[in-house]
This record gives sequence, structure tokens and C-alpha cells, in this order.
Amino acid sequence: MFEFLISFIFLVLFFLLSYLIIWRINPRKYVSSGTVASAYDSWTQDKLLERLWGEHIHLGFYPPNKNIDFREAKVQFVHELVSWSGLDKLPKGSRVLDVGCGIGGSSRILANYYGFNVTGITISPAQVKRAKELTPYECKCNFKVMDALNLQFEDGAFDGVWSVEAGAHMNNKTKFADQMLRTLRPGGYLALADWNSRDLNQKPPSMLEKIILKQLLEQWAHPEFVSIKDFSSILINNKNSSGKVIFDNWNSYTNPSWFDSIYEGMRRPNAILSLGPGAIVKSIREIPTILLMYWAFKKGLMEFGVYKCRG
Repeated sequence: MFEFLISFIFLVLFFLLSYLIIWRINPRKYVSSGTVASAYDSWTQDKLLERLWGEHIHLGFYPPNKNIDFREAKVQFVHELVSWSGLDKLPKGSRVLDVGCGIGGSSRILANYYGFNVTGITISPAQVKRAKELTPYECKCNFKVMDALNLQFEDGAFDGVWSVEAGAHMNNKTKFADQMLRTLRPGGYLALADWNSRDLNQKPPSMLEKIILKQLLEQWAHPEFVSIKDFSSILINNKNSSGKVIFDNWNSYTNPSWFDSIYEGMRRPNAILSLGPGAIVKSIREIPTILLMYWAFKKGLMEFGVYKCRG
């Protein structure tokens, strides 16, 4: 009871602060794919996110009963998803598509550690530019600006398709799945991780939960969240999938990332201060949303879904 009361007071205070001072000034509602591109262009060009999160703009994987650094956890996440999904069964030289590649952190691991030929796509021109800057010439990665809902690749062009935390930005989850599975060759491997809401039809959200979901959608350019069950059904029913989809909820492994992302600013204050006063304001602006994310995942309103299937 005490923990719930503290959590509730904490949420109310930060929600009021954010709404009155920060969120009303510069909301980031999803309008179109251009909204997503603009948001990621901004995050990339001001370098704040890269300074704090490193080259991996996704959550980390924290093994039970093991202390692990924030950035190390992100690398651990890539290896865990590769192993869990079976992507590591592909031979070296396999063609892998990274959908929503960010600044190329996962792509470079897939290429350097597993020997894949990786193509990374993102809607953000600034991310593609930065990904190319961070990628050594000898690394078998290439990056393109492309809409994940309209992939410019032939059917079956890839042996593996990889996507981490990109689907929440898609306004058509069915088309998102269709495009990935269309470009996956028969027998190829799909490895996907995403932010999902719980099944809101089975357990409708309370008034407080509706408010929180609204903020989580509007602050980081998300059109909608779907449940793990709903997205797995989309994959199962796709004509290009084998029909066998395995999924899981990795909340317990990934949730420490949220607090760690705030602590990172305390561990590396110069990363913020060196970018000037504007970076301080931007850092503060993100804290309420990060805390809401932590609360939502901790309480099960949100779920970290992982999915694997064969083409």
C-alpha cells in the first residue's frame, strides 16, 4: 500500500510539472511519418541522446542477479535477442535487414560479431548520416533513408529481418508486419522487439491509465500501442509467415533501463553540460516521460514484447 501511495504521488507531481511547464510548450504528437522523422532528426542532431544512451537507442537486457552497466546492458540485449530468436543459426554472409536502425548500433554488432551483411533503414536522414559516420569502412553495413511501411526491396531479399522498438511508431501494424515478412525469404528468421500495451480489451484502462497512455503516445511520436497478443496474431495471419510465432514479455529484463537512463546523466554530467544550457532543459524535459514509462511497464500497463517466426 505504501509503495502504491508513493508511486501515485510521484506520478501526479511529475505529470502536473510536465503538463504545465514542459509538455504544453512543445508536444510531439504523431501526425505522420514525417513527425517521427523530425523527432529523431532533432534527437540525433543535438547529440544529447547519443551522449547519454550511446550508440544503442533502445532498452538494455539485465540478467537476473547480475550487476551490469547501462550501455553494457544494451549490447547484452542485442546478443540475447539474436540467441532467443535463432538469428545466430544463419551462416556468416547472410543478408539481414535492420528495420528502424537508429544510428546503427545493433547493425554494427550483427555485422561485426555475427558476420552478417546488414542493411539498416530509418525514416530519419540525420540518423542515416550519423550511422555512416560511426561505421568503419570495413564493417559490412549500409544505411538508407526509407519508410518501414514501404520497403524498397524485392520479395525474399533477406535471410533475416531485425527490428527493435520501431513498431510503436507505425500507424499501420499490419502493413509494418507485411513489409518485413514480404522481404524475408522462405525459411528466414524474423527477430522483433517492441513496446506494447497490455490487452486493453480484456482489461480496460482506468482513468489514470488513460491519461498516462495519452502522454506516452504524444510525447515520443507514437500513433498507437497494440498488445502482444494482437501483434502476434498479425504475424500469425500474414501470408508470408510460417504461421508459427513465438512471443514473450521481457519486462523484468528491460525495465531497469528507465531509471538507468536517468542515472546516466548523473554519472556523466559533462555529457550534458558540454552541450550547453539547452541540453539541460532538454534533459529535464524527458525525465517525466521516462518515469511514466517506468511506471507503466512496472505496473503491466505496458509490456515489452519479443517475437520470433520464420518466413
